[in-house]
Amino acid sequence: MSNPPTDNLTFEQALAELECVVRDLEDGQTGLEGALARYEAGVRLLKGCYQQLRAAEQRILLLTGEDVDGKPILQAFDHAATAESDKPEVRRRRNKAEDRENLFLTLDELNTYFGTKRALVETHLRAALGTSGDCPAALREAMEYGLLAPGKRLRPLLVILAAEACGSRDTEALPAASAVEMIHAYSLIHDDLPAMDDDDLRRGRPTCHKRFGEAMAILAGDALLTLAFQVLAEGYPASTAAACCRELARGAGAAGMVGGQVEDLAWEKGHDTCRPPAELKDLEAVHSRKTGALFRTCLRLGVLAASGERPGGPDPDAWERLDNYGRCLGHAFQITDDLLDVVSTAERTGKRVHKDAGRGKLTYPGFLGTEESVRRADQLCREAQNHLAPLGPAGDRLAALVQSILNRDR
Repeated sequence: MSNPPTDNLTFEQALAELECVVRDLEDGQTGLEGALARYEAGVRLLKGCYQQLRAAEQRILLLTGEDVDGKPILQAFDHAATAESDKPEVRRRRNKAEDRENLFLTLDELNTYFGTKRALVETHLRAALGTSGDCPAALREAMEYGLLAPGKRLRPLLVILAAEACGSRDTEALPAASAVEMIHAYSLIHDDLPAMDDDDLRRGRPTCHKRFGEAMAILAGDALLTLAFQVLAEGYPASTAAACCRELARGAGAAGMVGGQVEDLAWEKGHDTCRPPAELKDLEAVHSRKTGALFRTCLRLGVLAASGERPGGPDPDAWERLDNYGRCLGHAFQITDDLLDVVSTAERTGKRVHKDAGRGKLTYPGFLGTEESVRRADQLCREAQNHLAPLGPAGDRLAALVQSILNRDR
């Protein structure tokens, strides 16, 4: 199918064309070159939609915002209000109200931005699945089921945000973003197996082994794991690809995510009765590997995608600050995940809840209590934002993402 010009399309026309692109990619009949061409068309369409949304926001701001002198526009029609509005106490109240308004506008903008980036990732994931070659149909179906299930795509977002914070474009981060989501999907498929967490619900749907059987679920996870490294190797120049593969292997491997899963299982009731009682450092060690390691990898991959080919490599200061941000964010994310198991519902989270305590898992609410866990998550989020402060506006979206971690309900 040909790719029509996108410059003169209305917002509604662009959305309709984007739906056609998605259907073509899902159909899988276009071949690799055709899929890539349609993917590029989808990227252009998404960017065009985003630009039109931004333009609409600017028009709204012109109607409800401030004039060139910094005064509320509507106030220009009421000269009698000028003296009253300049009183200190009135000005303070107005500033607070404007701060709240700006916060809501920022959140709206962020939601639009994150939605656009998620759509980019979804499109790239579908195209990447097409590079798995002569894959058996049953295996491809199980891979798609695990990878393309509805989700937050938080880890790919972190890759893209880190790359953009380092001056890169989202398209340059997409191979790394897709690779890390494949690793995450494989880990969920395996984590749900009866030998591990024995879950039957994930993202609001039956888990992969419930849908396809345990053997196929294991193999689908294996295929996604290996495909992640293929995507990196084919998506970047040799030196950047090698560095990305190294970081992803470290974050997902024996000293990272997999090692954390081993420790998590070992602390479960009945798995290791010879251990002394757990301490806070044990809890932090488990989750710094199980969850935090891959979060930190996301930030590192974003830096490498942006500057892996730069003479001298990535900026050490940006690398360190983003790595520390990822460490705090991953820790906070795990605390909120533990809290959701205690206070949320399966309908909201898309997975079974109230199961950790029954299995004797080492969790933050179980160890610290709910109130202290909430306080600790809030503190970690503030620390994460502080690590970004020297980056200035480049780190604003990463800083804003922190709040969504605290406020998430799934």
